[in-house]
Amino acid sequence: MVTTTPTALLVHGAFADAGSWSGVIAELQNHGIPVVAPPNPLRGLASDAAYIASQAAQIDGPVVLVGHSYGGAVISVAGTAENVVGLVYVAAYIPEAGESLGELQGRFPLSPLVSNLTEKTYPVDGGQTAVEVTIKAEAFPAVFAADVPAAVTQVLAAAQRPLAASTFTETASAAAWKTKPSWALVAGADEAINPEVERFGAKRAGATVVEIDGASHAVAVSQPKEVAELIRDAVRATT
Repeated sequence: MVTTTPTALLVHGAFADAGSWSGVIAELQNHGIPVVAPPNPLRGLASDAAYIASQAAQIDGPVVLVGHSYGGAVISVAGTAENVVGLVYVAAYIPEAGESLGELQGRFPLSPLVSNLTEKTYPVDGGQTAVEVTIKAEAFPAVFAADVPAAVTQVLAAAQRPLAASTFTETASAAAWKTKPSWALVAGADEAINPEVERFGAKRAGATVVEIDGASHAVAVSQPKEVAELIRDAVRATT
């Protein structure tokens, strides 16, 4: 236990940005919990985790890392930072050290997301290019945000942050959940990550689990109070 209230550091996943946490941030702030939501670069698991770990390390005091979707893999690696005292997974991947996201989700039937991705290229060092993916616009509502109002979903689809395709094959270098307490929210109607993948990872991590029936992958947008409540549980438990 620590004597000061941990800061909740919220890490968004693929196809979203930090604005997807807006409702959750408001709820946490209303309850006096310090919160920050930096951008997740989405360029590679090791580099993204190093960035988030550096953000956590520069916060004065303890930190609870919260990861949505691919952000769960990021906090699993970044959570080894010394001042991280807890991990919260929201409709997220929870990989083992040495495991890739492709291997983890390959244990179960693939979600509709996999067949609804669009590939583009982007420049990298040395004059080379790499591949990034987004969700097809016509599939975005059903795959990502089925329980979000259509007008909001249209905005979310237009504002997608692409994910480097290499993140599906890059292996996690650490599993912070082995040494840090964890909490997990399973989105029962997730069409981006098979809910079985979320349940499996949460059970393997020994996480305290909450499941919301009917919740889409965008549960932080559609049900921010419930997501914030789980984060508050983690903050209370580590204070």
